[in-house]
Amino acid sequence: MNLLSGSSFQRLEGAVHAAEMRQNVISNNIANVDTPHFKRSEVEFEQLLEQQMGNSSPKLKGKLTNARHIPIGGPVNPTPQVISDKDTAMNNNENNVDIDREMSLLAKNQLSYNAYLQQVNHEIKMMRTAIEGRG
Repeated sequence: MNLLSGSSFQRLEGAVHAAEMRQNVISNNIANVDTPHFKRSEVEFEQLLEQQMGNSSPKLKGKLTNARHIPIGGPVNPTPQVISDKDTAMNNNENNVDIDREMSLLAKNQLSYNAYLQQVNHEIKMMRTAIEGRG
């Protein structure tokens, strides 16, 4: 039995992956702040997770015993998506990167990433405590 395969841990793993991807995308936006015709990108994950969790999903989870079976219920794990903003422009060279906004998004993402890692560490610590039987 794999202790880290629960749906909540998988969602947390997806959030860490999305924060890592977001860090790379924001860094790319900042690096191209002066590049003519560059269009900023962003990572969409939390909105997708909210949408999927908000949908009425079955309360039962089917167990797959064969790869050809159709999954029933189960965890909600969207994959992060990179989206480009091609409709706006910040200055005359049609670049749409606002350095102040990107820096604040970078700081917000760093805080989220740290919080996700703290939660991962907490989950692992709780499992270790349950296995070893000491506090």
